[in-house]
Amino acid sequence: MYIENQTIQALKNEELLHILALLNTDGIGDVMAKKLIAHFGSATAIFSQKKQALLKVSGIGSVILSLLKNKNNFIRAEQEIEFINTNDIQYSYFKDDDYPVYLNQCFDAPVLFFKKGKINLKDQKVISIVGTRQMTGYGKSVLEELFKGIKEYNPIIVSGLAYGVDIHAHKLALKHNLQTIAVLAHGLDRIYPPVHKKYATQILENGGLLTDFWSKTNPDRENFVKRNRIVAGLSQATIVIESAEKGGSLITAGIANSYNRDVFAIPGRITDAYSRGCNQLIKTNRAAVLTSVKDLAYILNWEKDNEAKKTIQKQLFIELSEPEKEVYNYLLKEGKQQLDIIALHCNFPIYKIATLLLNLELKGMIKPLPGKIFEAV
Repeated sequence: MYIENQTIQALKNEELLHILALLNTDGIGDVMAKKLIAHFGSATAIFSQKKQALLKVSGIGSVILSLLKNKNNFIRAEQEIEFINTNDIQYSYFKDDDYPVYLNQCFDAPVLFFKKGKINLKDQKVISIVGTRQMTGYGKSVLEELFKGIKEYNPIIVSGLAYGVDIHAHKLALKHNLQTIAVLAHGLDRIYPPVHKKYATQILENGGLLTDFWSKTNPDRENFVKRNRIVAGLSQATIVIESAEKGGSLITAGIANSYNRDVFAIPGRITDAYSRGCNQLIKTNRAAVLTSVKDLAYILNWEKDNEAKKTIQKQLFIELSEPEKEVYNYLLKEGKQQLDIIALHCNFPIYKIATLLLNLELKGMIKPLPGKIFEAV
């Protein structure tokens, strides 16, 4: 068994090296990388293909083909692996079971991202909170009032660790003991802005730091725009607290709209500079008005989820067969799982597990998620 585990780990390390080499190739982004991986089965297989096979993939021409052969891609990949191993960095690959469900629904989601801390995205109540770096007293009071009501739903709070709304959202999440995730516009070898390093350390204890940028990457302006797709993609909904007529938070809201996610905006006076962006989102039907936590809970069906849980607590295991109990207990313990994995661990054939899952869903004990994934409620 030890030798077998060593072999599996060696294969994972080899695949990670090729994934990183692929992502470091000029001209290949997340979308093209996924296309190549889907076509050839793995990143490792891509680099063993002959020229003719690679040219059959749409979007691959002679220029990208020559760039794939650049040995510097592997040198840089090896350096990043050394950084990962030395600094106890975790990573999530888009084909792995632990890859966030909501993020994986986005066509341009990162092939692989890096993370540190105690991130647990099994709870589907995930919201992003964004806004201006020049938050006003009005924005601060609204955000504090929002957290007073939101804590009972125990959502995960996602933001970007920037000045203003971002850092205030992280601090309030920590204050109310809510898991919070900071999505960075640079690698995990630094914290930007440096003044927020103390908060980043606290976030690691109940949440974590997440990025698809490699070490030695500077927090350049364009990186903040790129990271916004992760902020929007991780979440059920994005809330814009305050924004001027132009700004990064409006870009995040636009990305969330493109992913068909809910967007909320806090309305403000028409004369207030940092309410104009929110008012414009509402006026153009790109965001729902958010005046209280009830608005959020209603649109996201959180109230319904709470009622279902209360009902289940009162009627736990009533009218459940032994196989149904076994499946429900497994999901209750393990969280979100794919149908095949449930069948494997509960030792039921696929046709049987499909029937059991349907029965449990009809009884309000579980709910289905995209990708043949199920979770207990």
